[in-house]
Amino acid sequence: MVLQTVTTFGAGMIFGLALAAPPGPMNAIIAEESVLRGWWAGFRAGLGAMTADFCFFVLSLAGVVTLLNRQPTLRAAMIGVGGVVMLYFAYGAVHGVRESLSPETKTADGGSGFRKAFVLALTNPYQILFWLTVGVGLLRPGTHDLLAETPYVGQQLAGTLVVQTGSAALLVGLFAGIVVWIVGFPATLVAARRRVDALAPLVAAGSALVLAGFGVAFLWDASSALL
Repeated sequence: MVLQTVTTFGAGMIFGLALAAPPGPMNAIIAEESVLRGWWAGFRAGLGAMTADFCFFVLSLAGVVTLLNRQPTLRAAMIGVGGVVMLYFAYGAVHGVRESLSPETKTADGGSGFRKAFVLALTNPYQILFWLTVGVGLLRPGTHDLLAETPYVGQQLAGTLVVQTGSAALLVGLFAGIVVWIVGFPATLVAARRRVDALAPLVAAGSALVLAGFGVAFLWDASSALL
């Protein structure tokens, strides 16, 4: 029993890392905050995204997320809002490029990263759809092919990690994996930033491009669904 719990926890942690690691709008915000304001700011941005995940988890327990799955128009509207929010933060990331090139204008407001990531995560269609589908499934007793849901490489990893769902150990492991990422990813970027002076403007510019690209894509999806 103990071995099964530990195995399930480890599987959940691997799943959490697999979900958190791929490039996307959340990691763009974490990267921008890390190279501009340091590890603490990057960690707080990651904590903001994880807090949104926890909110979706609670809503899943309450059945609210399942209700949203039955309202395609509302889902499309939420995707559209997410697109607008991403474009707004992309505009902010452009200012981050200027900030990185002008050290005298640099700010140390790590709290803004938490707020940005939290708001962005709450309107991020990927996170919403995850909790509408996979997240709800993790709460129900049964089995689930965890790595098959990994962004970009799910098909190649299908069948690698099949675990029992409905377990507290699995869910705790999932959030533990996210914590490992939001601690380690900013630390890696800060260490690299100390060695490469040009890293900060490059990361800020990359964050702006990622956020803008996702914002346009989400607005396109929303308009297609609503029209």
